This record gives sequence, structure tokens and C-alpha cells, in this order.
Amino acid sequence: MTEAAPINAVMRTLADPTRRAVFERIVMSDEITVVELTRGSGVTQGAISQHLKALKLAGLVAERPEGRNVYYRAQPEGLAPLVDWMSHYGVFWRDRFANLRTLLKEIDP
Repeated sequence: MTEAAPINAVMRTLADPTRRAVFERIVMSDEITVVELTRGSGVTQGAISQHLKALKLAGLVAERPEGRNVYYRAQPEGLAPLVDWMSHYGVFWRDRFANLRTLLKEIDP
């Protein structure tokens, strides 16, 4: 198991729309090869490989070689820094909505 990448690396990696689409396809599959990711994507195999490299460095995917194929699968723990960051802001917004509810009750009892 790899250690989760810092939030900046995860966000930077997922900021690219093509890379995010590749990641989403991996998430929807149990395991998938570069050839399968390339098929129907409109992106070259070389570009897919580069996106996979970035996803792997960010700790978002893992690979499993088998013969001539390499299978990629999502690493859910790689999203931990993003989940932690979003949880922080979830608390922030819940507090703000609670304050708004209180204010609205004071204005219109």
C-alpha cells in the first residue's frame, strides 16, 4: 500500500479533464489495460500511458503486470487527502447554513 500523496499533487493530477476521465474509467472497472483505456477515448496510447504515470505518482492508481499486459486499478486511499480537505469545508458550510437558519428564524419567526 502506498502512502497518500499530498492534497496539491492529487488536485493537480485530477485537474486535467482527460486524466480525470481516464481515472473515472479505471474507477468504473475492476482492472483495465492501457489498450482498453485507449479504445474509444480519442487519445493516443502514449498519452494514456503518460496520464497513467501521473495518476500512479499521485497514488491514485496501482498496476499489476501479467504477461505482456499491465492492469490498472483505482487506489481509493489515494483520494484521502482530497476527502480530508473536503470534510474540512463540509464542516465550514454546515456551520454557515446553521447560522443562516438561525438568522432566518430571527427575521421571520
